[in-house]
Amino acid sequence: MLDAAHQQLGGSVVLVWDNLNTHVSHTMRRLAAARLWLTNYQLPPYATELNPVEGVWSLLKRARANLSKHSLDDLTPLVKIRLKRVQCRSA
Repeated sequence: MLDAAHQQLGGSVVLVWDNLNTHVSHTMRRLAAARLWLTNYQLPPYATELNPVEGVWSLLKRARANLSKHSLDDLTPLVKIRLKRVQCRSA
């Protein structure tokens, strides 16, 4: 995909990646190093100021701690309630 984007855009490509294991793998580092037209920026491990979704995920993870849900239908109401609280708090 990166090579195709480079060809289509006809210029440099800049990536800003989170710390997903495939993004920080040796394979991905070799791929990036082999492409002089590619600039790769890695986000810090936990940077809510750069990636606001991190804060939302953190709240949701704490909300479901020590809960045992057996299906997506069991989990959905909890997630909706927690997201509504985040929405009201940030308004």
